[in-house]
Amino acid sequence: MFNPSQHDVRRFFCEAFRKYRANEILTPLEAIARDWIIEHPEYDDALKDVEQALAADYSVEQGHNPFLHLSMHLSISEQISIDQPPGIRKAFEALAQRKGSAHDAHHEIMECLGEMIWNSQRSGLPPDGAAYIESIKRR
Repeated sequence: MFNPSQHDVRRFFCEAFRKYRANEILTPLEAIARDWIIEHPEYDDALKDVEQALAADYSVEQGHNPFLHLSMHLSISEQISIDQPPGIRKAFEALAQRKGSAHDAHHEIMECLGEMIWNSQRSGLPPDGAAYIESIKRR
């Protein structure tokens, strides 16, 4: 299983941003990341300097973490593309229709994803995909 470190994740997004800005060829995963980076121009400063990105403190007290946010977009995009957990694609499509935007639907799903992970960590049980899908459907 792929388990990147915090620095690996930050380097990945900074490199995708650099390649995008230099009009270089992107890997398929970098292309998905680029699409979400474009949706979040407020993150440009965080992405333009890899050394600064590696040193940045995004603890809860420090506020919003652009790398976590982009990682969640990437994760949700992958879940939808392979319909895993089963039913997420349909739940996402319905939510995007109700919200009028795929981006807004992603932000709603992020809340559900965070809740599922928190519940899993708290209970010591594997993530509950069915509860995750139901949470998305309720939004």
